Amino acid sequence: MSQNPKGPNESEEWVESDDRAIRTGLRWSLVALITLGVVGTGAFFALRKTSGPAKVQVTPLAAPQTVQTAQKLTLPKVPFTEVSAAAGIQFRHFTGATGEKLLPETMGAGAAFFDADGDGDADLLLVNGNRWPWDTQGPASPGCALYRNDTPTGGAIRFTDISAGSGLETPFYGMGAAVGDYDNDGKPDVLITAVGGAHLFHNEEGGHFKDVTATAGVGGSPDEWSTAATWFDLDNDGDLDVFVASYVNWSRAIDAEVGYKIDGSTRAYGPPMNFQGSFPHLYRNDGGGRFTDISKEGGVQVTNPSTGVPAAKSLGVVAVDFNTDGFTDLVVANDTVQNFVFENQRDGHFKEVGALTGIAFDSYGNTRGAMGIDAARFTDDGKLGIAIGNFANEMTALYVGNATAGLFTDESISWGIGPTSRLPLKFGVMFFDWDLDGRLDLVSINGHLEEEITKVQASQKYRQPAQLFWNAGAAGFVPVGPEQAGSALFTPIVGRGCAQADLDGDGDEDLLFTQTGGAPLLLRNDRPIDRRWVRLKLVGTRANRDALGATVQLKAGGKTQWRTVTANRGYLSSSALPLTFGLGEATGVESIEVVWPGGQRQSVTAPQPGTLTEVRQAP
Repeated sequence: MSQNPKGPNESEEWVESDDRAIRTGLRWSLVALITLGVVGTGAFFALRKTSGPAKVQVTPLAAPQTVQTAQKLTLPKVPFTEVSAAAGIQFRHFTGATGEKLLPETMGAGAAFFDADGDGDADLLLVNGNRWPWDTQGPASPGCALYRNDTPTGGAIRFTDISAGSGLETPFYGMGAAVGDYDNDGKPDVLITAVGGAHLFHNEEGGHFKDVTATAGVGGSPDEWSTAATWFDLDNDGDLDVFVASYVNWSRAIDAEVGYKIDGSTRAYGPPMNFQGSFPHLYRNDGGGRFTDISKEGGVQVTNPSTGVPAAKSLGVVAVDFNTDGFTDLVVANDTVQNFVFENQRDGHFKEVGALTGIAFDSYGNTRGAMGIDAARFTDDGKLGIAIGNFANEMTALYVGNATAGLFTDESISWGIGPTSRLPLKFGVMFFDWDLDGRLDLVSINGHLEEEITKVQASQKYRQPAQLFWNAGAAGFVPVGPEQAGSALFTPIVGRGCAQADLDGDGDEDLLFTQTGGAPLLLRNDRPIDRRWVRLKLVGTRANRDALGATVQLKAGGKTQWRTVTANRGYLSSSALPLTFGLGEATGVESIEVVWPGGQRQSVTAPQPGTLTEVRQAP
């Protein structure tokens, strides 16, 4: 969240010493390296004895590859229809704002699609805020909302509010939702991050949940502000561990001391530069419903080398095997400080390698205001892409894997996303196959922090439309407008989280956008029936039951698609687990191979198009 904290009458003192120290350290490190290089080169030529002119050797450098333009392409037409009210969703996010402009009020909240009641379809959890403890006059929020999916086969999407008595209705200041079956009992559990620590709810069956935070040991400290979280199997032992990120060291008193003003006089929501960072937590699943905090020895607590304070200011995390060694790694999106890449050392420990991979900074070595994150193999040849939504006037990042495993380059501009994405303030970003052509497209959910931002930035609006980029293969990503995707998708909102699921069983991916202080948008995908598809639900037996981390390679029509099972994507949200493969013009599937966590490979009999198939791990 890299909003410039200076109003017209404010000074340059609004730069946090920790962040300045990092940048200064990097700058002087570069100067030192250049100086050493010059001195070393001079010494080399001074000492070298030659009998004639030195032979000049020129190393040819290949120019960066640029994706071809897609101006002559015909874009598909697949409209979305907004159906929240018609589907029975009567939710409005509660910020608890009373005019103090406290930072958490504008940062939430997320949502989750998951099968809460075990009937095979995707239910919906909407995370809510709450009134502040010192606000004794204001109303309390009703807590998080749980909606049961009652959509009939072939019918209109319909949800029923089952929040009361679900165990999720106890009010607290919630932020995001991470879904995972941590005890492998076949019922997905939910961890909800919050101001004041995280809350873990065990699925008791039938849409009922029990708060087991204390016994599980995953709540963290009551003075923490947890944000993004993800379930994954860090050691491939068959059960799910969990990583819980934190944003900044925040309190009402600290926020008041920061005292950010948008125009030199009007109190406003402040950027994170003047807040100290905060450590994340890594919890190892020890079985029996208990976890051990291995954050420090696990290598995920990074400190500022100059000050020794926590360096992380995290809002997004995605679990992905970025170096294809069979162990899941973590990529963390940090706000105004460098992004982290935690490489799994395959012994229960992680090593931070963000700068070495090319993901820590932008192409110029700068940090950005990173929010949401997603990862997928989106190219025709299976390159891994990591998309990160950044602040206003900063392009969405698209780090693409190179031929050397584990190295990435930000190719947002060459892939056609950069210039179009620069202006909005991006939060949730998510890969999904909009038109079922077999290629993963990218959606970005946008919205500003400050209601009065137009006072100082005429180009910015508080409510902003989403952006959709169609993946045209070798021609790159092409921006999609209302003519192709319908006007509902581009409704201006204070956008934050995003999630996807096939809610009506027709094979295409429906979307949900959340907004802070407002109602969510439930967007039904009204794809024409001319595209075929298959969907796979993976069930682990030796691997974790959710099969989180499993990768599927499907071949159809002479083309290959890759999908990885991951729930936590976008911003503070979780999507449904079944994998969708659009077949485009292909009439059938040629082959399917699953690589389970741990490395086991399994061939799967090709299903008929238009079906959801459960794939169980072979013994």
